[in-house]
Formats: sequence, structure tokens, C-alpha cells
Amino acid sequence: MTTIINGSSPSITFSDGSAQTSATRPFLNRIINGAMVIDQRNAGASVTPANLAYTLDRWKAEISASSKFSVQQSSTAPAGFNNSLLITSSSAYTVGAADYFAICQPIEGYNIADFGFGTANAKTVTVSFWVRSSVTGTYSAVLVNQNDTRVYPFTYTVNSANTFEYKTVTIAGDITGTWLTTNGAGIRVNFYIGLGTNFQGAVNAWNGGTVYGASGTTNLVSTNGATLYLTGVQLEVGSTATSFDYRPYGTELALCQRYYTQMYGASDTHMIAGRSDGTTGAFFSFPLNVPLRASPTVTTTTLAQFNSGGNGTSTASTSVNNFSANNTIVALYNNGFSGLTNNRMIVVGPQGGTYITVSAEL
Repeated sequence: MTTIINGSSPSITFSDGSAQTSATRPFLNRIINGAMVIDQRNAGASVTPANLAYTLDRWKAEISASSKFSVQQSSTAPAGFNNSLLITSSSAYTVGAADYFAICQPIEGYNIADFGFGTANAKTVTVSFWVRSSVTGTYSAVLVNQNDTRVYPFTYTVNSANTFEYKTVTIAGDITGTWLTTNGAGIRVNFYIGLGTNFQGAVNAWNGGTVYGASGTTNLVSTNGATLYLTGVQLEVGSTATSFDYRPYGTELALCQRYYTQMYGASDTHMIAGRSDGTTGAFFSFPLNVPLRASPTVTTTTLAQFNSGGNGTSTASTSVNNFSANNTIVALYNNGFSGLTNNRMIVVGPQGGTYITVSAEL
């Protein structure tokens, strides 16, 4: 029996005339971890993020003042989802004219290159998500390019307190501006929980980086203990929101690990082969599940090493010795050991209870 793969829609037509429609199109949703199921850094613990710090995987804070809210992976979610991102206001903060508080996701340029933004062929896109808040009102969000020179502010309304509501917004693609289509930040999606009057104005149109939200936008951070839950975030090509693009957990984790991954030391059992360099240095290679977006920043607290002549630890910082795009290994170097014999095989790893973290975030 022959089959025909239809290019215009995700379906297969068989020679007897019957058709089978695919459940999903590959990478329909350009948001990674939109269902908030991956939290490598914090494993569900509450954190108070600094500016530009990541919380749940791929979701970071953009803030003008510190300690105004916390973020946590939550099991409170609408039907069909297991998790959400929970924001809790830490005080009754008076938002100043120049203040901004957002949770956002920067999307790699490669993943939105087909949007055609900045060209006459720019495509219409749709943002959809589930939201629940203890504070009703009109909230602001944006699509924005990498250098904040092209911004599309839009609003959504929380109608009922403490109830999950489904929201969709359709946006005509931007035919001007500069939009990265390589491994930099191609586009950001920002959800504001506080926005000063300096950034408020007309919405639902592209602007040059002056307006990020509506006049009178609701400021969650102005109510102590107020909560907002976000999940099922999807950004897709087209003028209609489709059902959420569920991907297998392993696939979603691998997508996150292009930007951040870590190795936990459990009683010095997670070890990596390496080579001593003089009496204090060690070369070793960190294994990656997927190639990193860019040369990473590596953080270690305490490394342990074992060799035929003994063992030791290092609290010195670890540097990247060699990085090559599309490789699944990154070569590292640490120069904080002692008593090594030059050019001998050793094994290196995070001491029990500590991590090696590798970050190539946007």
C-alpha cells in the first residue's frame, strides 16, 4: 500500500483514500518548558530571583528592584497539566515610574527564524497560556526583540480570582526591525507583574521600545502575598491557538539542557576521567546530553579527585578549556588541587552534596 505525506497539513493519506492526521506537528510550540515541568536548579524549592536570574528552566526574571516576589514550581495546575510557575508577591510594593517586574523567556533565534520577522514575509503568531491570580484586573505582556527596539505590548484580563483562565492573543508579524535568527536571543516573551508608568501606553501595535504595557496595568507586586500561576504557555505560527504541544518529558529536558545542565555529586560517585597538569591542575571533560547553545559558564563549589597515589579536593573555580559547537563534550580545567603527579590519569567530579553546573543561557 502506498502513502502520500501531505505537506500542507500534518496528515497521511493512504492509497485506499483513508487518512490519518498526526496528533502534533514537530516543534509547534517555540516556548520550551511551557508546561513548567522542568526545574533543574531548584527542584521545586521557592527562590527569590535576582535580575536576569533563571528560575524554572528557560524562565528568568527581569526586575528593577530586588526581593519583591518569589518563584516556585507548583503542582497547582488546570486540567491536563501537572505543574505551573507560581509567583508570590513578597510585599505591598509601590511601583515607581521606572520600575518593571517580569517573568520571561528568551527564545533562540534558530527556533523562530521561520517567523520572518523584520521582512515583508513576517508571519502572524499566536500566544496562548493558562493563568490564575488572586488579584483580578488587566495585566500586560510583550513580544520583544533582542535589543528592545521592537516591542509588541498586549494585555489579558484575569476575570475571577483564584481560577485558572485560558488566554489567547494573535499578533501580526513585525515587518521591520532586527530579529536574530542564529544562536542569540531571537525573541522574548515577557509577562509583567509590575510595570511603571514610564513604560505604559497604547497596546496591540508594534513600537520602537517605549511601551511595554497598558496604562493602569495591574501590579501584582503591590499586594502582599498575592499569587499568580502560569502554565501551558505556547507561541506558534498562525492566527489560531491550537491545543498545547505536549512533548515527551525526555525531549523537553533535552531542550532545556541545551542552555543549562548540572551534575550532582553523590558520595563522590559521579566521576569523570581526566589528566593531571603539574601538581595542582586537572584537565577533564564534562559530558553533555545535547550540544550547548554557546561556550558555557561553569560553576563548581568543591571538586574531588582520585588517582593511584591518593585523593584530594579543590574549591578553586573551574574554567572552560575548550568548547566546540555541536559537540557533546566540553573540556574543563581546574587548578586548585595539590600533590598531583604530572600527566597521570585521574578521575574528577563534584564532591558529595555539591554540583557542577554548566550554563549557556540566553
